[in-house]
Amino acid sequence: MATNRTFTMIKPDAVANGYIGAILDDITKGGFKIVALKYTRLSAEKAGEFYAVHKERPFYGDLVSFMSSGPIVAAILEKDNAIEDFRKLIGATDPAKAEPGTIRNKYAKSIDANAIHGSDSDANAEIEGNFFFSAFERF
Repeated sequence: MATNRTFTMIKPDAVANGYIGAILDDITKGGFKIVALKYTRLSAEKAGEFYAVHKERPFYGDLVSFMSSGPIVAAILEKDNAIEDFRKLIGATDPAKAEPGTIRNKYAKSIDANAIHGSDSDANAEIEGNFFFSAFERF
């Protein structure tokens, strides 16, 4: 069943490049309401847990290293058709293929350092949101 919430993370590359404010502005201008927000840093262990679904893939080690390399901003967002609309807003994983005006087109440098994560399904949005936020931290 589709929900009206999704999960996102502004990744270490975008945080280091000073894009937090601009990305949050794009998100709110895209009609999303921020219902939970956290500035934090993943340890290698926590990044490994978050990306455990990719453990057997060749890029897993590099992904864990990258995601634990600096602070991130985690958020739960709300809007009708949240998953699909947010995936459109962020653009293709490869910023070279991302539509003009999308977050990855504007702020990402490479397919690996692609600025932002967006959940790909309602089930994953719930799992990912629960990884970072308790019920007490959601509004």
